[in-house]
Amino acid sequence: MIAVIATIETAPGRRNDLLAVMRGLVPKVRAEEGCLEYAPMIDVPNGLGVPVRDNVVTMIEKWENLAALEAHLKTPHMGEFRRQTEPLRLSLSLQILEPA
Repeated sequence: MIAVIATIETAPGRRNDLLAVMRGLVPKVRAEEGCLEYAPMIDVPNGLGVPVRDNVVTMIEKWENLAALEAHLKTPHMGEFRRQTEPLRLSLSLQILEPA
């Protein structure tokens, strides 16, 4: 099993637009072979001193293996998602992890 943390910074005020596109994407990704978890998350206001990022969506993903992730990244729906959201995104970073 591998985990992916994808951090997407949106243009100011565009996070809800990105999330709207993701609502159509999530069921397609969850149906992919090898997908164990795929969930968009946003920061929670808290009293812990952790800053809230209003223009960030964090994807929490789990895949059976690296091959499943690689296949996911090549799917037509991911290509379409990247095209649709390009004007909404300022940056994207990925962390690909395995259990320690």
